[in-house]
Amino acid sequence: MAHMDTQTEAELKAVYSAFASFGSSQLEGKNFIKLAKEAKLLSKVLTTVDIDLIFAKVKAKGARKITWPEFVKALDHIAAKKGCAVDEVVAVVIKSTGPQDNGTKAEACRFHDDKSQYTGVYACGGPTNVDMDPKNLAGICDRSSADVRGVKTSAPAAANRHSTGDVKITAAR
Repeated sequence: MAHMDTQTEAELKAVYSAFASFGSSQLEGKNFIKLAKEAKLLSKVLTTVDIDLIFAKVKAKGARKITWPEFVKALDHIAAKKGCAVDEVVAVVIKSTGPQDNGTKAEACRFHDDKSQYTGVYACGGPTNVDMDPKNLAGICDRSSADVRGVKTSAPAAANRHSTGDVKITAAR
């Protein structure tokens, strides 16, 4: 690459640092492709596959990232592949604003977003365990008195629990 002035080099290094993720001093392949996409370097002549091959060509053997000098060499290879001057590629890269967040936004879903469509427990606000005693089942179990078949009686549960009264069984006639 031809020698560039200090201001251009500083601006290019700022873009390089912005795309090197989380303060790393080196650039990963996925971020190099992201830089090429967001700088609008891609065309029919230069595809993401070409960018990936250029990245593999300039990185050190066994390395996963490229350093600043390797990045400058990669720009030379990009210019050669596009058939233009290196200064044009550098100018395009400098014009890019840095990495952009391109997250997808979910479409509206009536069953999730419209609370009038809720059914069951969720229509009343959803399940809760705030008002229950987490140490035992007293808040959940119905301890009121009932007969053998489970029919509620009016006698308190404590009276039935410990009674040893005589039980008379009569045969059906």
